[in-house]
Amino acid sequence: MNSINRRSVLLAGIGVAGAGALAACSSGSGDSGSGALVNPSGSAVAAAEKKRRSTGRTRNVTLTAARAMLDLGGGIMANSWAFSGRTPGKELRLSVGDTLAAELSNQLPDKTTTSIHWHGIALRADMDGVPPATQAAVRSGSNFTYRFIADAPGTYFFHPHVGVQLDRGLYAPLIVEDPKEPLSYDDEWVVVLDDWVDGVTGTPDEVFAELKQGMGGMDMGDMDTGGMDMGGSSPSPSSSSGDMGDMGGMDMSSMSMNGGTSDAAGASPSASGGMSMRFMLMGAESKLLGGDAGDVRYPYHLVNGRVPADPDIYTGKPGKRVRLRIINAGGDTAYRVALGGHRLTITHTDGFPVRHQQVDALLVGMGERYDVLVTLADGVFPLVALAEGKAASGMALVRTGSGSAPKPTVRPQELDGMIMTASQLTAADDVRLDSKKADRVHRIELTGSMGRYDWGINGKRFDMNSPTANPVLVKQGERVRLDFVNKTTMWHPMHLHGHTYQLGTDGPRKDTTIVLPKKTVSVFFDADNPGQWMMHCHNAYHGESGMMALVAYQA
Repeated sequence: MNSINRRSVLLAGIGVAGAGALAACSSGSGDSGSGALVNPSGSAVAAAEKKRRSTGRTRNVTLTAARAMLDLGGGIMANSWAFSGRTPGKELRLSVGDTLAAELSNQLPDKTTTSIHWHGIALRADMDGVPPATQAAVRSGSNFTYRFIADAPGTYFFHPHVGVQLDRGLYAPLIVEDPKEPLSYDDEWVVVLDDWVDGVTGTPDEVFAELKQGMGGMDMGDMDTGGMDMGGSSPSPSSSSGDMGDMGGMDMSSMSMNGGTSDAAGASPSASGGMSMRFMLMGAESKLLGGDAGDVRYPYHLVNGRVPADPDIYTGKPGKRVRLRIINAGGDTAYRVALGGHRLTITHTDGFPVRHQQVDALLVGMGERYDVLVTLADGVFPLVALAEGKAASGMALVRTGSGSAPKPTVRPQELDGMIMTASQLTAADDVRLDSKKADRVHRIELTGSMGRYDWGINGKRFDMNSPTANPVLVKQGERVRLDFVNKTTMWHPMHLHGHTYQLGTDGPRKDTTIVLPKKTVSVFFDADNPGQWMMHCHNAYHGESGMMALVAYQA
């Protein structure tokens, strides 16, 4: 896809009218009527907003999305897009009940539309930033102001929801503080993880253009793997990237797979007549992720926008207790995170408290966030984000005393110690959902394969031209159970907008959760935030390929 994508074509005649400009796309454009859906800017949404606790304070900010030459450290420059010329963008910090008034100024290249999605925030539906479901996309040269009350404390972030812009530099942390914070600590450090390709070896649009060709019909017999990142293991039918068991009759006879990084856009024919693959990663394998670890070969993995050779550094004092707010803003990579020489105490995931659990390392999927507490030792320590299954890593440093910095390739022993995933955590008592039978159950089958790159939900690829076709229906006040049934051989981090669900009967409260291959994860949520909400895989390329659905409230 180029910058004129299917969303911008759909929205070309709509302009930047406010949220609700697309109300007519709903099956029923108002808040009432047989079969009608709640309008994202209708009376039910307004009524829900009035019930949110408010401090009466407003935080006004301007977020300028524009081209930027980003310094990733170590002399590495990336020609990308970013908010106000930096990545991650400048952190936004509010108190519970504050209103955020964020003006998005779209200064991206001509004809490039964009938006901002406030990931994890249970906000009013018409401010969710999802064209065309909740607003018209913001055209280049235009502005749009997002205004909403942030009434739940936690660690969140924001990013675009147009095409695969998530995999550029357009993201930043959003921290909602609790004035009655029950945790005791001396300092905070926000840690943003990202996999990086943009402006270095290609663009996310070029990555997606290659991926969406699929692998069916490609001639891969005399495969040249020279220079290719094999993730530390050899490819096999059961472990190579994507569904190698469903390759649509693929003949692996002469596709060149060399790992060169030519500047030509997309995949180009090889000398043998096959297809040269610049971005697709083969052989990425992880037991923690149930096999295949990812689709995309990234040249760099960043912590707070820096490469391991020139890392971000947190400076503190021995004995101090620090809260780390860890955010995975990546497009295709789960990270195994550990701080050398320390154990971590998990206190929150996706903004909500859990029963405290001490671990050596934790696994963070795309879109997930974890808060941990750590008491700092004396010296210099690597905070390593191992790109799970991809034989690469990002790194930052914690410095509390004298000592030399470890090598960028350091692998602390904690990475192989006790590793925690969300499924092993328990919700804190004060946020656990009360025991109640589900009023409605939806089976959400995750479908598709790498062979055809036809990722979808319930066998269908989401159609942005008809966003309200085949919605997942709920009603205000219902307890809803979603059964995520992964029919594929790939893991998927499933994200629900506008709500926080609970894993099982007493698992953690989350908005994004990893669903392993051939496994089922059941989650519960209360339908208490009317509107139309996206539910999708937070792998940027799977979601854009079609693994999305609309969760819509019936009027």
